[in-house]
Amino acid sequence: MARITAGIGCSHIPALGVAADLGKAAEPYWAPAFAGFDFTRAWACAAKPDVVILVYNDHASAFDMKVIPTFAIGCGDRYAPADEGWGPRPVPVVEGHPDLAWHIAQSLILDEFDMTIINEMDVDHGLTVPLTMIFGQPATWPVKVIPLAVNVVTYPPPTGNRCWALGEAITRAVASFPEDLNVQIWGTGGMSHQLQGPRAGLINADWDQRFLDRLSGGSDELRRIPHIEYLRETGSEGIEMVMWLIMRGALGRRAREIHRHYHVPASNTALGHIILEPVKD
Repeated sequence: MARITAGIGCSHIPALGVAADLGKAAEPYWAPAFAGFDFTRAWACAAKPDVVILVYNDHASAFDMKVIPTFAIGCGDRYAPADEGWGPRPVPVVEGHPDLAWHIAQSLILDEFDMTIINEMDVDHGLTVPLTMIFGQPATWPVKVIPLAVNVVTYPPPTGNRCWALGEAITRAVASFPEDLNVQIWGTGGMSHQLQGPRAGLINADWDQRFLDRLSGGSDELRRIPHIEYLRETGSEGIEMVMWLIMRGALGRRAREIHRHYHVPASNTALGHIILEPVKD
């Protein structure tokens, strides 16, 4: 049967994609940010996932104020890079896994999660930047990808508890799929940052590191962080970290840290990255 073998947390800072696309990753400003993924690229090559469930948020590329799904799952065959105002990123088309995606969608809905099913959409930097950071610049992505979009742009976003519970439900869905598949789940976005207003440029490294610390081990206290704490401590865009909790919830009761990378600043954002593996009880 299919199984979730690992989880990854990764910021999806758009400037990282620009730096990679323009060949600037080795420049002094960007080199420390990219260096923290050297381990991950080797690890991912050895881990050989078949499918990645990639949890991200859309930035008004596929959704806008006309349609605001709290949770949306991509069940299509392929997803082109979105034009975010300066042309699509020069990265491969994302290949989906419709059979597994539809199975997960059915399982989640019968498990009482009201998913929006998307068959056609373009995907923006929220999804493509993590793929670049972990797989580099291949001619084709080496994995199938199931996009799972979460509303963390317009109030009200889902609670951390609901996100964690969704991760648990995703694990049940994957485990009931009969094909032998090595599946990873990635939570993207964050860490602390605010892009507008008098607190623009806010970075709270201490809070970010405590968040990373609590992803491993057996505690589930992260699921109870209220929205107001994310906003107060990590800025208006720090709420993206609830998407990491979908990843963590999918790993079961206990998880162990394999690798961590934290770098400030990357653009005006804190860059966070972690690899976790489930621990059998």
